[in-house]
Amino acid sequence: MAEKIIMLSKERRPQMAIPVVLEAPTGRVDDALARPLHDLRISVTDRCNFRCVYCMPKEVFDKNYAYLPHTDLLSFEEITRIANVFVAHGVEKIRLTGGEPLLRKNLERLVGMLADIRTPSGRALDLTLTTNGSLLAKKARALKDAGLNRVTVSLDSLDDATFKRMNDVDFAVADVLRGIDCAHDAGLGPIKINMVVKAGMNDQEIVPMARHFRHTPTILRFIEYMDVGASNGWNMSEVIPSAEVVRRISDEMPLVPVDANYTGETAARWRYLDGGGEVGMISSVTQSFCKDCTRVRLSTEGQLYTCLFATRGHDLRALLREGRSDAEISNAVAHLWRKRADRYSDTRTINTSGIEPARKRVEMSYIGG
Repeated sequence: MAEKIIMLSKERRPQMAIPVVLEAPTGRVDDALARPLHDLRISVTDRCNFRCVYCMPKEVFDKNYAYLPHTDLLSFEEITRIANVFVAHGVEKIRLTGGEPLLRKNLERLVGMLADIRTPSGRALDLTLTTNGSLLAKKARALKDAGLNRVTVSLDSLDDATFKRMNDVDFAVADVLRGIDCAHDAGLGPIKINMVVKAGMNDQEIVPMARHFRHTPTILRFIEYMDVGASNGWNMSEVIPSAEVVRRISDEMPLVPVDANYTGETAARWRYLDGGGEVGMISSVTQSFCKDCTRVRLSTEGQLYTCLFATRGHDLRALLREGRSDAEISNAVAHLWRKRADRYSDTRTINTSGIEPARKRVEMSYIGG
């Protein structure tokens, strides 16, 4: 019998504590490990039109799966209010995620609202979005016109049969590539392409993907298959280490390492020796980057998560809907971040026997990547 998956979105969340003495934000707040708050990732929907085997496998997310009712979702006004609070604490980058964020109706209106926010020093935000690309051809121009800066597109193979086997809904590679072209034409770049590599399923596509996107304006990034959530049946034997990905590419197209663009960047950068661009390696399993993690995640129903591998969220929506002031919410956020000491990937045992099989981590489809 398949393991029953209990989605964390249905469980009762702890209330966020509001300090008795309220303080004005200073533009920076550090966690218990001296990591500043810098990036906010916002999930705008728990729905997706793909059934990728590593994220929303069809045997769990079937036609009977109960998604969140619309009334549970944060409104665009609530999201914007929260974003303003986080920006006052130092957030300069916001990424919209899902599920598949382009399924959220009128998303460009939210993009426009967030694009109007300014940091304490008066700068516009770095506003980005991650998508599976299925609706990008239709939405790219409107998103750019609304104020979106860049997009990241998930694409796990160029081979149609392999890609359809992974997305499990018979969606063609050509349609994703068309969406990427439309995003490029709209000015949503530099575009990043994320490829989750799973041994025995699409690792044969590593070099063809690198070859295809080399000498293009896009940046291809390879992601180690991660143990996010409980529904994807993760096993260490299915992880292709980033070092192996670099070796396979370098055997044909030599790579050299490049310095990070900024502290806390998730992808280690490599460039082609011939000047053909760069690729990135996101190595949460074998080369943890917890020490520089500056990211916090907001679920579509207003639960705040301080780690991608969290077991519980913190109920920010409750504060919004019970009429708390911006000052109270701001102090609750700062209090939570100052207590943050998450470093799951640092402490993860390198084999499956060290992973707690019953540990109910939040699903990636619910919190975004």
